[in-house]
Amino acid sequence: MDELTKKLEMACWIAKQLFDRKMGPGTTGNMSFLHNGKLYITAGGTCFGSLTKDDFTAVDLQTAECFGKKPSKELPLHEIVYKNKTDVQAVIHVHSTYAVLWSCISHACDQDVIPSYTPYLKMKLGTVGFVPYAKPGSEELFSLFEACAESSDGWILKNHGPVVGGKDLMDAFACVEELEENCRIAWELRDTKAAII
Repeated sequence: MDELTKKLEMACWIAKQLFDRKMGPGTTGNMSFLHNGKLYITAGGTCFGSLTKDDFTAVDLQTAECFGKKPSKELPLHEIVYKNKTDVQAVIHVHSTYAVLWSCISHACDQDVIPSYTPYLKMKLGTVGFVPYAKPGSEELFSLFEACAESSDGWILKNHGPVVGGKDLMDAFACVEELEENCRIAWELRDTKAAII
């Protein structure tokens, strides 16, 4: 099996895991990875629960030419991550419950919005920035995201959901899971005076 096929099969497995864990309901999530000068991203309107290798669109990084189905409308979010984080090789964006809940409230520091109740999010991902609201798929959203991209390691889009990158698909998967778990902890402790480490 060649490397691209392995990556596509891994991406489909990860998508199903996220769907089954209710982190990518309906047709809301998108995922990408880099391979041999191309960005492979889920096509628009695809469902993480039934994703196949044919549901990925290849985008040439030099010419921006697309091969296959129409890519997700949030392709520019992925391109911005790759441009600003040169060690990132895969990006996942979902609408997971606790990250979305956390995205709906105000935060004191937009460059790092998840309290450090446990050490694991910082160890695995780093800081999580807060991106102001704009309509999904809009040029305004992409502009706001680009302005925040360099100053944090992962991001939560206001009233929308998380975007994370990783050194490979499994790393991005682990990071988005860790982010969701930390958002759950933060949400459940939001009205308490729990200690931050």
